[in-house]
Amino acid sequence: MKPIMISDQIKHLALLLLVCFFSFFVHNDFIPADLMESRNLATAQEMVALENYLAPTMNGELRLEKPPLPTWIAACVNHIKPHSLSAQRYAAGVAATLMVVFLYLVVRQLSKNSTVSFVCALILATCYNVIMMGRTATWDIYCHSFMLGAIFFFIKALSHEGPQWRFFVFTGLFMGLSFLSKGPVSFFALLIPFIIAYLITWHPSFKGKMKPIIAMILVCLMVSFWWPVYIYIFHRDWGVHIANKESSSWLNHNVRPWYYYWQFPAEAGIWALFWVTSLVWPYWRKRFSQIHLHKIYLFSILWTVVSLILLSLIPEKKTRYLLPLLIPGAINVGICLYYYLSGRLILSREKRLFRINMSLILLVILALPVALYLFFVQKHELEISLFAMICFCCFLLALLLAWSIYNRRVNYKIALGCVIGTMLVVEGLCFIPAGKLFINNERHSISEVRKIPVLQHLPFYYVEGEELRIELVYESDRVIRPLNIRNMNLVESKLPFVLVSATPADSLLDASKWEIDEIGRYDNNWQKTNSRKYNPDLVRYVSVLRIKSTDSTP
Repeated sequence: MKPIMISDQIKHLALLLLVCFFSFFVHNDFIPADLMESRNLATAQEMVALENYLAPTMNGELRLEKPPLPTWIAACVNHIKPHSLSAQRYAAGVAATLMVVFLYLVVRQLSKNSTVSFVCALILATCYNVIMMGRTATWDIYCHSFMLGAIFFFIKALSHEGPQWRFFVFTGLFMGLSFLSKGPVSFFALLIPFIIAYLITWHPSFKGKMKPIIAMILVCLMVSFWWPVYIYIFHRDWGVHIANKESSSWLNHNVRPWYYYWQFPAEAGIWALFWVTSLVWPYWRKRFSQIHLHKIYLFSILWTVVSLILLSLIPEKKTRYLLPLLIPGAINVGICLYYYLSGRLILSREKRLFRINMSLILLVILALPVALYLFFVQKHELEISLFAMICFCCFLLALLLAWSIYNRRVNYKIALGCVIGTMLVVEGLCFIPAGKLFINNERHSISEVRKIPVLQHLPFYYVEGEELRIELVYESDRVIRPLNIRNMNLVESKLPFVLVSATPADSLLDASKWEIDEIGRYDNNWQKTNSRKYNPDLVRYVSVLRIKSTDSTP
């Protein structure tokens, strides 16, 4: 039996990696970097340019709001492949893939069932919020991936007799890596809810494990706090200022009411309705006891509820903060789907519930070619050959899904396969044309200044009083300082330099005093001009100012 189990696990992991490839890596660069990515990647670029890895800067100023581990990873990627947004997002994709693999290992350890762990991990890999976070160079995916790794090793340590020093040390290490990724965020949103749910449900024994637990805590503290201690010693005032600023942001920034997260199932995307129905604990607990999964189901429900309560207590709320909630959510949905796949006698009302969930997905599959035709084919923005391929895939998937759910005997395996197939079609074939619906075709990025030799050794300035968007700093890969252009002596002392301004430089400065060479007008908006998100602050003129040359006379 053992070789078969190992081969099943290898097969499951191979399929998970294939799904993760489509979820996180395929066409991950069709949307330019947003504000948050620009902040992160500009910091990484300056790490490389200034060789300052311990005190990160953004546009020349200390940026200590976030711990540096993901920025170090981004800096390493920048060393290998400079100015590659897709490569930076590949790193986030690797972190998301690790999260999926760790969930597979966690559920397998708790359930002793590789199939249910495969289904749960498959759900996580195809959740909307996970896909989006695994496709963008943001740091949330790193801290939660490392923390889920810590949770896996913690479960391993408590599931075996004896001290289990190795697993506890790995737990402390991964906790520390999570802290170095985004501070205490994952401790609060993921680890504490897990510990509460785990202790209530599994009642683990700590006999003979206190010394390794102390070692785990010490490892966690050493890995977590050496960088904050360094900052406190060498940049004390700034570090204290940032600590106060970040703590106050949790109370005063993006403040939402406590019920703001009521729409949390939407973050699961295509699995939203399944997630809602899987949370009806009084009904499902008896059903899941038949397949010996009632305990892990109760554990996942408690984990979900406690996590949701803790996140709701924090005044600052953003939908991306719900990412850790999707981890126990994937277990909820995965166990529910495994119940259908288990081959047991399914009641008629349960079949009806399954058909309702899948019928909504069927409507999405059928609507996809229609939407592509109306928005792209009619406007000649989508190749007929690609449209025909998408139509064929959607027709085949819709036919299989309809047959599997409306047949007298519902084929749950084929239905689940159709849903995953739909996700692969959307990610593999539809992301590029879908991006054209939002992308500004007239975008003229300031990144082109990187290729102009005459600008390489000149300092960059922007007009003091105008807003400088960090996207411009990232795309230009330059530090852009403010300059008071009304102070003629100051301007003259900086010559020659590059000026970034909202209007042409010759309308701001006296062209008779200095030589003004306009390089171009750059529009860094990736949103279309008719979009309400189109931002004029991302449109800037770039000019070179030099001392005006005078003809010498004999």
